[in-house]
Amino acid sequence: MAKRTKPAAKRGQTTSRLPKVGAGELLTLLDFVRYAVSRFVEAKLVFAHGTTDPLAEAAFLVCEALHLHPDHFETFATARVTAAEGKNILDLIARRVTTRKPTAYLVNKIYIRGLPFYVDERTIVPRSFIGELLDQHFGRDGDDEAGSLISDPDTVESVLDLCTGSGCLAILASRNFPNAAIDAVDISKDALEVAARNVGDYGLQDRLTLYRGDLFKPLGDKRYDLIISNPPYVDAEGMAGLPRECRAEPKLAFDGGSDGLNIVRRILDEAAAHLTPQGGLLCEIGRCRPQLEAAYPQLPLLWLDTEDSEGEVFWIAATDL
Repeated sequence: MAKRTKPAAKRGQTTSRLPKVGAGELLTLLDFVRYAVSRFVEAKLVFAHGTTDPLAEAAFLVCEALHLHPDHFETFATARVTAAEGKNILDLIARRVTTRKPTAYLVNKIYIRGLPFYVDERTIVPRSFIGELLDQHFGRDGDDEAGSLISDPDTVESVLDLCTGSGCLAILASRNFPNAAIDAVDISKDALEVAARNVGDYGLQDRLTLYRGDLFKPLGDKRYDLIISNPPYVDAEGMAGLPRECRAEPKLAFDGGSDGLNIVRRILDEAAAHLTPQGGLLCEIGRCRPQLEAAYPQLPLLWLDTEDSEGEVFWIAATDL
């Protein structure tokens, strides 16, 4: 009798099975985090969606499965997990390994500057450095003499977030600039549906307006004291090499054309017409700094670093555009 053969795995499908966990072998939050880290390393997962390494991702996954804020992990690290909770955690770990989807999609949540935001596959998982820079260089938490680009955030009356995606940066801006009306634009109807949910969750419907359209087109001749943007900036080579985790996200949110600057050029070329005289543009461009400086040698771009980035976000005042 011929042996029954197993069906061939589909391309890109993970065929390895996770080790079986016996009853009582994993008890505490730390036990489940250690197990998750081992599986993530074993599977050679990529971490670029709000967490930067296997340990951070494992702690995030375990906390979300248990409805705990990540800041509470140390408090409950040695607490025991119930059998039902453990089963749910193990299921999430298995899905993270086998599907390669970012954990944020599996739990429908990501934290930016400690605040939770809803996310799903309709929008990119937000991981911008701009939130940190808003705190560092725009009053309140910054050094007014050494680092502030807008010394008094209370004087900012209007902010625009281009390529808003899930709306998280626009929502953060509403907290940094309490007297500002916030507009947020995205070309994706799906992304704006996610953004609308987050705007509603934070009760900002009266202050934050969402527009669907191509960059500045739906805004007419409106001008702003501050424009922020984390646009698509991955070049052709980068698009070809995107890991499976990133391929779970909308391609539209990554693709910046052959050199990564297709959208960035348009923002720079059109921003002056939409800024007030005292305004400025804050824009994230990833690793495209050499290409941008070569394309705009005349612009006095100020590069702002964060704890985890160097030369990936620039500021330019309206008067210099």
